[in-house]
Amino acid sequence: MSAQGTPSAASKTTGTPKGAWTITFLLFLFMLVNFADKIVVGLAGVPIMPDLKLTPEQFGLLGSSFFFLFSISAIVVGFIVNKVPTRWVLLALAVIWALAQFPMVGTVSFTTLLICRIVLGAGEGPAFAVAAHAIYKWFPDEKRTLPTAILSQGSAFGVILAVPALNWIIVNHSWHYAFGALGVVGLIWVAAWLALGSEGPLEDTQVLAATETKIPYLQLLTSRTFLGCVAATFGAYWALSLGLTWFTPFIIKGLGFSQSQAGWISTLPWIFGATIVILTGWISQLMMARGSTTRVARGVLGSVPLVIGGLILATMPHVEGASLQLTLLVVGTGLCGAIYVVCPPMLGEFTPTSQRGAILAIYGALYTLSGIIAPAVMGTVIQRAGTMLDGYMTGFTINAAIMVGSGLLGLLLLWPNTERARLTRGAAPQAAALKGAVSPT
Repeated sequence: MSAQGTPSAASKTTGTPKGAWTITFLLFLFMLVNFADKIVVGLAGVPIMPDLKLTPEQFGLLGSSFFFLFSISAIVVGFIVNKVPTRWVLLALAVIWALAQFPMVGTVSFTTLLICRIVLGAGEGPAFAVAAHAIYKWFPDEKRTLPTAILSQGSAFGVILAVPALNWIIVNHSWHYAFGALGVVGLIWVAAWLALGSEGPLEDTQVLAATETKIPYLQLLTSRTFLGCVAATFGAYWALSLGLTWFTPFIIKGLGFSQSQAGWISTLPWIFGATIVILTGWISQLMMARGSTTRVARGVLGSVPLVIGGLILATMPHVEGASLQLTLLVVGTGLCGAIYVVCPPMLGEFTPTSQRGAILAIYGALYTLSGIIAPAVMGTVIQRAGTMLDGYMTGFTINAAIMVGSGLLGLLLLWPNTERARLTRGAAPQAAALKGAVSPT
């Protein structure tokens, strides 16, 4: 029996259900709102710091605070979606996001802003894992990489589309209103999901929970591919969380651009990253169609760009000129996007469907721990450096080393095809023993 269970196998013969791409588009918008919510503090960082009289260390703490409950919430909700339809979980998460934005519209203290970011992080922690779990109920395994890439694109387009609009509000009105605008957009998505959202027909979580062979969570969580996914994505998310919090302050305070210029410059890493994500999804699916193992088409394809990106980023402090430094930062960090496309499908290869929501959530909870550490480390490094620019360069060098190390761990550990065979061999005797215990013969 496949670790994916009978319904997943059956889906290969029935094809992709009608409505699958509509749901994919709605969840793409879900992730778009998710990342617009994330980016607003970094985008408004320059006016926020003097308004609230924040030091770089305090601003770094504000960036990190978003992730304080992020991982805990992701794990809790991950187990919930093993049994509760994803449609209602996604709706609840989006409502939390919207409501967490509105307190910032009026006069706000650092403490209030900090609390709202913590609440928002708790609501957004499970987002990608739940959305991926929802999409996988609409697509069979061999067709999941491209939908995963599109889902990941929501993050890029959340920045590409939101940054110019939010920056216009910040420049022409106030950073307070930027938060309010995001709250309104969140409520619009809630209305659209109520009208059009539905549960995928390929997998019935409650039926699978009762009938499919389980694999002990300890075996799943200590499998080398799970550990490799966490390690590789940890490095990628370190770069992403720095981008969310510190990219705009860096190009204004470190490189000398204006707040108005920062609006379009801040979209560059996400435009490049979006290209990488789509290419990775397309190439991976093409490689698999031509017979490549998922070790190569997913594991190697996702890990190598991390190593290359880290090496590119490491050269940044050793070159002159704002334009060249900006290019190296954009390309180096943008290459990280490949790993987000391949890891969820790899975990889905060997995780039983009724356990997949929890495994994807725990994976997300672990790699996003770097979101707590990275912004605070950068803030501390900047505050203690001789000059602000030296502090930024030291912080990006640390980021480069983490990216290279995480990419190498990915190359070493990501073997999803052999992982599936090993874990299902262990599950088969358990299933046989259970069948013998209940059979009258």
